Amino acid sequence: MRKTRPKKRVMLPDPKYNDQLVTRFVNNMMMKGKKSVAYKLFYDALDIIESKSKDIEGSALEIWKKALENITPQVEVKSRRVGGATFQVPTEIRPDRKISISMKNLILFARKRAGKSMSDKLAAEILAAYNNEGGAFKKKEDTHRMAEANKAFAHFRF
Repeated sequence: MRKTRPKKRVMLPDPKYNDQLVTRFVNNMMMKGKKSVAYKLFYDALDIIESKSKDIEGSALEIWKKALENITPQVEVKSRRVGGATFQVPTEIRPDRKISISMKNLILFARKRAGKSMSDKLAAEILAAYNNEGGAFKKKEDTHRMAEANKAFAHFRF
């Protein structure tokens, strides 16, 4: 599309919690169009979190939202070619992209985890992210560290 930006599609809220963020997460987690399977995995993961986190106040959905917030990056580095050299230029991230990156990282590192089922792995990764640890949180920290190291090239922003 050359002239106009495409319109944002309206996302329906999920059936159980009536939350659009949950639907967005499930859409990212879904494979081969199996949305009902993805919903079942997500709800099972939240049930596991509910049973494991008796000492933490708040519902499983609030724990999940806090975990997402903990692994959301604020800056990222983009490659920019200036002259003959390629620089890693730190840039701010758009709000919708921040959420998307955090969800994708959470799902990616949950899939990489060792465990029995995907719901177990997802629950473990969510709890790790809630406690500021785990693969997804480490990825955010590495991204921030890389941006901090390349702060000198910030004037090459585009």
